[in-house]
Amino acid sequence: QVQLVESGGGLVQPGGSLRLSCAASELTLAYYAIGWFRQAPGKEREAVSYISYSGSTDYSDSVKGRFTGSRDNNKSLVYLQMDNLKPEDTAVYYCATLFSWTDRRVRYWGQGTQVTVSS
Repeated sequence: QVQLVESGGGLVQPGGSLRLSCAASELTLAYYAIGWFRQAPGKEREAVSYISYSGSTDYSDSVKGRFTGSRDNNKSLVYLQMDNLKPEDTAVYYCATLFSWTDRRVRYWGQGTQVTVSS
């Protein structure tokens, strides 16, 4: 059974940084484009970042310049570096495998990790 697991969430002050990681079982992440999504209380889930299997990235306007996606295909890990965090970044963050870089429908979801930005 495919499982995606996010880690690295937590409580951070505004202006701080966190790095999220995404790992998978029963699936080789290196073969997939990956999306990072988030869902804040009372809001719809939104995409924040995409990374292709070769490392090309795409970001939502709300995080561009602050978040950086990367991956280590040798370790089959995908990362989301989040800098200059703001209270409005508070949400549950999910990684997900996509059908492809151009078909960004989600194939598998992770269980999510909470990120809270507060002083």
